[in-house]
Amino acid sequence: MKNIFYILAGLLITGITSHARTIRVGKQFQFHSIGQAIAAAVNGDTVLVENGLYREKNIVIGKSIVLIGNNFPVLDGEHQYEIISIKANYVTVKGFKIVHSGVSSLVDIAAIRIYGCHDVTISGNILEDTFFGIYSQSSFNCLIENNKLTATAKTEQESGNGIHCWKSDSLQIIGNNITGHRDGIYFEFVTNSVIWRNESHKNMRYGLHFMFSNNDSYISNVFRNNGAGVSVMFTHGVKMFNNYFEENWGDASYGIFLKEISDSYIIGNKFLRNTSGIFMEGASRILVEKNEFKDNGWAMKIQASCLDNVITKNNFEGNTFDVGTNGSLVLNSFDRNYWDKYDGYDLNKDKVGDIPYRPVSLYSMIVEKNPAAMMLYRSFMTSLLDRSEKILPTLTPENLKDNFPLMKPLHL
Repeated sequence: MKNIFYILAGLLITGITSHARTIRVGKQFQFHSIGQAIAAAVNGDTVLVENGLYREKNIVIGKSIVLIGNNFPVLDGEHQYEIISIKANYVTVKGFKIVHSGVSSLVDIAAIRIYGCHDVTISGNILEDTFFGIYSQSSFNCLIENNKLTATAKTEQESGNGIHCWKSDSLQIIGNNITGHRDGIYFEFVTNSVIWRNESHKNMRYGLHFMFSNNDSYISNVFRNNGAGVSVMFTHGVKMFNNYFEENWGDASYGIFLKEISDSYIIGNKFLRNTSGIFMEGASRILVEKNEFKDNGWAMKIQASCLDNVITKNNFEGNTFDVGTNGSLVLNSFDRNYWDKYDGYDLNKDKVGDIPYRPVSLYSMIVEKNPAAMMLYRSFMTSLLDRSEKILPTLTPENLKDNFPLMKPLHL
């Protein structure tokens, strides 16, 4: 009985595919309007749009079709409209230049918006001067890949997010380039999804911002020169592998901010030239392994509210301060990291220091409470304070130490 069902389903799909048409849109063809061509199409058809300028207000796709632009035809929202609204499953939109969407403080107007659909592909488009770029709402199993999104608004209130995903599942966000938006990529209530090989840079607030989004993976992305870096909040089951967090500078800036997250993995990433590489608050059971922290203000800030985190086999090089904290209670583990400030010895030649390393300096704790004290950085007095604290620890956390510091950096 099951075999008969599969045979009938296969015959049905074959029948639909065999009758699929290609409907062409352009000055030299029957259809001059994309909307007219979509109205004439049926499920399975392809609408091929020739190069040109199209001002068609809101284009609604309510059928399972493929919409392809030839040589990047321009869809202009005239600063008033949502440009493409997808309200059907199995839709592909590819090869368009989409510009000048509407802007609103009450409605999330997007260049392309997916409304509660599945198996939608948004690929190879150029989006410029849009409010929200690509918006996935209550969608499943959708692919957003190789799009270039550039916003030009000057303030956060005038700009939406580049790729905004809400209450969705099993999304793939791959190979996109996003700049100039409020947040480059935004996830809220999004599960079982992957963000891979994207570059999110020079966005006003976060390169990546996600909340209440569990069991997602973020792999091989570049988050560079964003307002406050990357923010991960109220989430569990996060996997962040082989990403770059670079040039996120500012009073309240960081490579990545972790707030109230648990049971997650941060492995193989590079934190380069950030105010703080990682800032952890209320984070628990996170493995931070094989990362490189280089030339940051603080490599890591771990608040006293964090517990059961394991920081192991990382390289700490060229950071002003290695670790900062706001309390004396330490419930996290540092083990077998390389610290360039470690000046201990290795008498038995096992490549592990014979005395522990304490990454929290007295001066860093003073700066944490009194930022103006940075004026004394590199002075003789601060060096004397740190030296005396290492000999007789009084203010720095007694248990925050690496008992097995590596003598040479790891090859990551």
